[in-house]
Amino acid sequence: MTVRVLLVDDQPLLRTGFKLILEAESDLTVVGEAGDGATAVELTRTMLPDVVLMDIRMPGMDGIEATRRIVREGAAAHDPRVLILTTFDLDEYVIEAVRAGASGFLLKDAPPEDLVSAIRIVAAGDAIVAPSVTRRLLDKFASRLPSMRQTPPPPGLETLTEREREVLKHVARGLSNAEIARELVVSETTVKTHVGNVLAKLGLRDRVQAVVYAYETGMSRPGQND
Repeated sequence: MTVRVLLVDDQPLLRTGFKLILEAESDLTVVGEAGDGATAVELTRTMLPDVVLMDIRMPGMDGIEATRRIVREGAAAHDPRVLILTTFDLDEYVIEAVRAGASGFLLKDAPPEDLVSAIRIVAAGDAIVAPSVTRRLLDKFASRLPSMRQTPPPPGLETLTEREREVLKHVARGLSNAEIARELVVSETTVKTHVGNVLAKLGLRDRVQAVVYAYETGMSRPGQND
């Protein structure tokens, strides 16, 4: 199956570079390009991409609002995933993009193979939670974002079993299923089942939202490693 990708960035040279990388892969194709959020929303409606590679800071409608609209308008037959591209100096925007429904984020200076892999993973319905980046971002900005301080914790925590809470804490640390399995001395399949149960019970879209949920509920805090 070919993954249809929409490129969204206000820098034409960057879009050209991304396009060259992606179209060198037999299973990826670029169906459109946009230089601002409003155009991205419109092209998502008409071009029906599987993955929207989204910049955050753009003229007019930014990537956060565009992500929010794309996710909100997504239907069962066409549920596009948004992969955010960011740089360290824009990290504070990433949390809001995730809250808007993005399925993950990637640094703009990531190697080409990481970009290709991230798009495939997101297209398959999973999420990108890079441990080294996720923890650094959340630790740095969780206490500074007004929305994360003022929004009441979402309900549902009491529905989780003791093991499911434990798994959620490990997810919030950025651990993969394999790493969690080693920590808990269980099979990777068992961990995958627990993660699925956590997402279903809490009404979360993916692991990225699970990380944010853990911070909102106080299960994980900036600087906490265990």
